[in-house]
Amino acid sequence: MRGGVVLAGGRSTRFGNRDKAVVTLAGTPLIKRVVDRIAGVVDEIVINCRQSQRDSITAALAKSDVELQFAIDQTPDRGPMAGLARGLEITDATYTIAVGCDMPFIDPDFVEYLFERITEGYADAVVPRLNEWYQPTHAVYTTNPMYAACRRALDNDARQLIAPFEYLDVLTISKSTIDTHTTQRTFRNVNTPEELSMAASELTTNDDSNN
Repeated sequence: MRGGVVLAGGRSTRFGNRDKAVVTLAGTPLIKRVVDRIAGVVDEIVINCRQSQRDSITAALAKSDVELQFAIDQTPDRGPMAGLARGLEITDATYTIAVGCDMPFIDPDFVEYLFERITEGYADAVVPRLNEWYQPTHAVYTTNPMYAACRRALDNDARQLIAPFEYLDVLTISKSTIDTHTTQRTFRNVNTPEELSMAASELTTNDDSNN
């Protein structure tokens, strides 16, 4: 069984007083774009967020067809690794992709490829690495080992999402392999109102070109 954990519990400080998870991108809430793009390659999706976000995210995802669960942060503001651990604790999936709520261009075909690689059974995590940087919120994990590794890292007061990799067998997906299967657009995220506007213009241009 495949699952997805969408990380939405951040404070969106670069968006001012708005929660970027539910801002509208070309007429669709940002988090719904992410959920819709991965829905076809997973069996369930877990949304990690703060309790105060639950109602607005529920409304944003009201028209999504995928089965959704919420993993509410028990201790808010501990960072994305704590959020991922909470999501992994909730899911019933054997393998889980972690993805940020701000990644509206994530490529479902590439996600499918990552799941295929991890089900070969040779690694606890399949993690793209682009320009020397791991992409832990675009990676697929074997759920139980990654959850245990996250808990171990948290117990050691670590916060970085790559900290659990120390305790895992990690298969790195190189840039050359990435370029064979997708484009770097899949890793783009939306962190500011300016980036939201750029993404909206790009989506609108693509829609117009397809008419």
